[in-house]
Amino acid sequence: MGRYVIRRLLQMIPVFVGSTLLIFFMVYALGDPVAALFGDRAPDPATAAQIRKDLYLDHPLWQQYLHYMGQIFRGDFGTAFTGQPVLELMASAWPLTIRLTIIAVVAETAVGVVLGVAAGMRRGRPLDTGVLVFTLVVVSVPTFVSGYVLQYLFGVDWGVVNPSVSLEAPLDEMILPGVVLALVSLAYVTRLTRTSLAENTRADYVRTAIAKGLPRRRVIWRHLLRNSLIPVVTFIGTDIGALMGGAIVTERIFNVHGVGYQLYQGILRQNSPTVVGFVTILVIVFLVANLLVDLIYAVLDPRIRYD
Repeated sequence: MGRYVIRRLLQMIPVFVGSTLLIFFMVYALGDPVAALFGDRAPDPATAAQIRKDLYLDHPLWQQYLHYMGQIFRGDFGTAFTGQPVLELMASAWPLTIRLTIIAVVAETAVGVVLGVAAGMRRGRPLDTGVLVFTLVVVSVPTFVSGYVLQYLFGVDWGVVNPSVSLEAPLDEMILPGVVLALVSLAYVTRLTRTSLAENTRADYVRTAIAKGLPRRRVIWRHLLRNSLIPVVTFIGTDIGALMGGAIVTERIFNVHGVGYQLYQGILRQNSPTVVGFVTILVIVFLVANLLVDLIYAVLDPRIRYD
């Protein structure tokens, strides 16, 4: 196991370098960030040249990348064009998005697995049909539509929660945005669990367990569900990074000043250091999540061993 983890960590290095290099080139190729900083006004050539020098923009793009990576390894993600260090923006944004993502992951895992098990064990029955129709509707409705509808119903019409999250972002105000963020993923987890459960029901080890006289509940929860959760764990592991990066719409609807909000503002204003800094952390989250998923495989399925 230890050697496997070391190999995976070494494999992450070229993936991290390649991903950040591509992101860096794409972001800085969108346009002149100094011109975007001045908006419609044409900047004074001397002032623009000084800003480019201060931000290391007067060097070739590959040198800018090497300079930026050197800063990251020193714990410095640079300074936004507003003059605020990117680390300060991260310190205020990441806790909100992490809290939102935790709520979303818990919701999609708990509700999705329960609905998937209920539908998978009653294939062809009305409950199964109802769950399939529900998940199909959820997947078909865009997040901004479901977000605004639930915001209006629970926040404006019924007054159950605040329609907009305050700056302090207490937990009770984050539940509804977390559920909205989790809806599409919840539908996929439900369908994955149902399909995997249906396939494993016909497996030899399940028939053997039933033939031995084991209680139905033990066969389902200890044997059948444990092996059926492997594709679900794979999806959830990759979905964590997607939820963090894809929270732009949800955070805009509920006024959550998290990672999605900062990425939106950074792209809108061509604030390259902010965008590259936040996306670099998202790349790390993706890599770590995939490593953890591989390690969880061995826990769920004793047949999987890493040498």
